[in-house]
Amino acid sequence: MQNNNVYNLMNQMTQESKSLWRIKNIYHTEAESEELKAFWMKQAEQKEQAITELKELIKSSI
Repeated sequence: MQNNNVYNLMNQMTQESKSLWRIKNIYHTEAESEELKAFWMKQAEQKEQAITELKELIKSSI
């Protein structure tokens, strides 16, 4: 069985990217209060950090 770490990292990066898109384009725009908007922006920042880290891990794994 082959090691599929790169595939796993790329798959997770795809999921994080999709989630980030939904947060920025749907959840944040539909938030009805400043508290909710702040929550979604915090989530977006965390997703962006995760994506950056995943990119670095993928580069070092290839």
